[in-house]
Amino acid sequence: MAPLCRQNDSLLLSVDMQQRLLAAMPEASTEAMLTQSERLIQAASLLSITVFYTEQYPAGLGPTVDRIKQALPDNSHYFDKTQFSCCGAPDFRQQLRDSHKRQAVLIGVESHVCVLQTALELQDDGLEVFVVADATCSRNSDNWHNAMSRLRQTGVIITNTESVLFEWLRDASHEHFKAISALLK
Repeated sequence: MAPLCRQNDSLLLSVDMQQRLLAAMPEASTEAMLTQSERLIQAASLLSITVFYTEQYPAGLGPTVDRIKQALPDNSHYFDKTQFSCCGAPDFRQQLRDSHKRQAVLIGVESHVCVLQTALELQDDGLEVFVVADATCSRNSDNWHNAMSRLRQTGVIITNTESVLFEWLRDASHEHFKAISALLK
């Protein structure tokens, strides 16, 4: 039986949402991904879910785009990296272990490179891995579809923003139900 996202066990990982990378993506896909990513980050902040974010070679690809950077909680954990998998970033695995989280929810770019490699390595490390399809993107839609298919075949859970949000809440009586529901309007 596939697991549900659990608020107390989840960590949200934003992968490489940098200006120069996003400029290479289809505009409509990028806009949709950023909107869904902002919702997930805002909900994570409200629900006190740990947020990690990475930048791939920031000296060359620039910083995280402003709208994502502004949504990130102040206590987010930042990692810069040159390896495609986030697991190769210095101290990433140690901070992940220190968080005691058993689930990783991934958003970002590119689906078929950094997101895919990270998801597979986190799964190998024993985490339950969720990739949020509507909060990920690739330059080419065929590459995105291939990544989602490949991840699903390996047991990574492919999900969407609304599913994650309502799994984190689990109940309409949750104290943050109205605030998180409002994010979807």
